[in-house]
Order: sequence, then structure tokens, then C-alpha cells
Amino acid sequence: MNSPVLSALSADHSAAESRMGALLLDSGKLTPENAERVLRTQKELGLRFGEAAVRLGLVSEDDIQQALARQFAYPYLQKGQANLSPRLVAAYEPFAPQVESLRAVRSQLMLRWFARGRRALAIVGMDEDDGASLFASNLAVVFSQLGEQTLLVDANLRGPQQQEAFGLKPRQGLSDLLAGRADLDVIARIPAFVDLSVMPSGTLPPNPQELLAREAFRNLNTQLESRYDVVLYDLPPFARGADALAVAERAGGVLLVARKHRTRVAAITRAVEQLVDAGAEVLGSVVVEF
Repeated sequence: MNSPVLSALSADHSAAESRMGALLLDSGKLTPENAERVLRTQKELGLRFGEAAVRLGLVSEDDIQQALARQFAYPYLQKGQANLSPRLVAAYEPFAPQVESLRAVRSQLMLRWFARGRRALAIVGMDEDDGASLFASNLAVVFSQLGEQTLLVDANLRGPQQQEAFGLKPRQGLSDLLAGRADLDVIARIPAFVDLSVMPSGTLPPNPQELLAREAFRNLNTQLESRYDVVLYDLPPFARGADALAVAERAGGVLLVARKHRTRVAAITRAVEQLVDAGAEVLGSVVVEF
């Protein structure tokens, strides 16, 4: 007599194998005819579906890994897929050491900030080209991979980078919304990651600091926090003005980004003092090598 537990495990295993085949078919990696070849080989040799498909040379190990990621709701892309920047390592190389470090930062933020009921976080670097914007975009990807409804807001109204990073066409964004010329329709869903959205910077304004300091920004942040689990603000570098102070105070929390062998400790110390005086909580700093 079969054990009900063993029967259930066998059914789960069969369902998983069937799901793998369906994912490979849906993605165009296998034709129906080749799927039948795989099934015959699987049965003859007692292999898993994916192993049989690889042995026959019909799919690659990368194809199997991506199908597994979809099976376990952990989306990522193969090189050349979508129109995203190749520098989004969290999207294209989810098992790279850099991405493991990103996930470690994510875990700390979940425990130290978001578990406290907070939803918004500002990310700011010290100087131009310090990698803060790239860090923010990769961090947004790993939050979305966790299943958190994530919004990345490009609040760098001086030198925005997120539109290019995510392959978005020119469109209205944050500045237009704050000026009363647009609404939340400016938010773009990222099809490759169902839990990720991006609000681009929009039209570059002549008065970025004044726009970000308006009460409209506070009201917008309240709206966004009610719609998303995680709202990340990518800010211009601290050296370029007081934009960061205005956004950080409204977001409540700030994560500083420093570049290895470049950012000076004195600059970070000054930034922390000014941010705390503005009413923001500095959660810490990360050192990047992007």
C-alpha cells in the first residue's frame, strides 16, 4: 500500500517536472516535437526533464536556471534579453558576488528599516560618478525579486540615469508631476520584473531644489507609500546642492553610498551631520566598486 506522504511527494515531483517542460515550451526554448524527445529520454534514463533536455543538446544550463527561477518566482534575465542596461547585474547575473552583497544590504534594510513600518528610503552618494544611481537601480531589482512591490523614483533632477538604465523612452516624470503637469501615470512598469516600477525624472527643470522642497513632494511621498511596499529615491550627489536634504527629510531614512578608494570619510561625516539636522535618519553607508 502506498504511503499518502510518498504519493503526495511523487505528485509534487511530477508537477514540478511538468511545470519545467511547460516553462521551456512557453519561452520558446523547446518545440512540442523536441519536448516529446525529452520525455522519452527522461523515461528511458530516469533523468529529470531539464537534465534530459540538456543531455540532448536542446537547451543550455542557463535556460534551465532561468526556468527554475521562474518556477520559484525569482525572475532574472539572460544577457541580451529586454532593453535594460548590462550594468544591472542583479537583473542579468543574480548569482554573482556583487549581487550576494546587494541581497545582504537588502536583508539589513528589511530588518532595520522596513520592518519598522517604513516604506520610503533615500539613496545618495557624495560625488559625481560614485555609483550611487547604479547601486539604487540594482537594489530596486533585488527588492522586487523578493516579491516586494517596489518603486524606484529618479529624484536626480540634475543628471538622471534611471530612464537609460531601464530602457525607458523619453516621458514625463517626477518633475512634471511636482509642477502639476502630470499624474501618477508617469510611473512605468518594468515588464521583466512584475513587482518593479520606475518613476523617471521627467523634464529637467531650472529649479530642482525648489521643486523637491515643495509640499507637493511630501504629499506625493505619502501617496507612494500607500501603494508600494518599498519606495527608493535616487538622489543627485550630495556635493551638487541641498536636493538630498529636501528628499531625505520627507523619506525619513537615508542610505549613503561611498566609492572605494575615492570617497573621503570627512565628506561622509559632513553629510551625516547635515542630514540628521534636516530630520532624516541615516541608516548607514555602503561602499561600492561599480
